[in-house]
Parts: sequence; C-alpha cells; structure tokens
Amino acid sequence: MSITVDGLDELRALAGSDLGTSRWITVSQGRINTFADATDDHQWIHTDPGKAETGPFGAPIAHGYLTLSLFIPLFTEILDVRGVTTKVNYGLNRVRFPAPVKAGARIRLAGRLASVEDVPGGVQITVDGTIEIDGGDKPAAVLQSLSRFYA
Repeated sequence: MSITVDGLDELRALAGSDLGTSRWITVSQGRINTFADATDDHQWIHTDPGKAETGPFGAPIAHGYLTLSLFIPLFTEILDVRGVTTKVNYGLNRVRFPAPVKAGARIRLAGRLASVEDVPGGVQITVDGTIEIDGGDKPAAVLQSLSRFYA
C-alpha cells in the first residue's frame, strides 16, 4: 500500500514514519541474465544454473547490485510524492547484503522515512530500507538511501 503526499510540507510531516512494505516481486533467472548483460558481470554464480547448483548457495543468485537497483521501483510503491518538479537519487550512506537472493526468489521492500532535511530549493530524505526475501531468515539488503525532492 502506497502513502501519497502532496508537496514538501506533507513530506516533512512524515519524518520518522514507517512507510510499510511494497508488493513481492520475483527475481527470475532472466532478470539476472539481463543485469549480467547490462553490467558485463557474467560470473558463473549468477548466470550458469548448472554450475551454480554445485556452488556455495545451491542455485544461481542475483548480483548484489541487481538487488540494490530494485530499491527504486519498490520504493516508488510505498511512497508517492506529488506536487514536486524533480525527484533525484542522491546516494547511499550504507549498504549491506546479509543474504543472497536465489533465482526465482521473491523480494519486497520495507521502509522507514528516517529524516527529512531542507536543502536549497527542496528537501533531502533519508530512508532506512530493508529488502526482504520471502521465507528468508535474513534480508537480502539493508540500506540507507538519500533522495532529493525539489519544489
């Protein structure tokens, strides 16, 4: 379920709020292969299912940066900011990948709006995000993301 805010004042009022969770999405072998093609990272643990079955995880796994890249489409499902002219990814404070995402696994984002700070022309938000694996004991990624929204 998405939270919708209209403008920077409503966004400021959400500081410290739990944003909920996104829907589950499947990280298919096809998505992993496409990411490998886009990044020229064809390590067998990602792209060779036969060999990966005998590897340390028993199956091919998604690239950590593929998992991280899915933060944005999942984030836009939990927070919709309207009434702004520009939305910019500003960076990350920290990222960890506690558990691999096996091909075919489902993931989702749980988020919390940690802070909202004024910057020239807009605000910068800090989001504490956890990318969960369906049925997993540990998350796929734990991160702190920075985004800017301009009036």
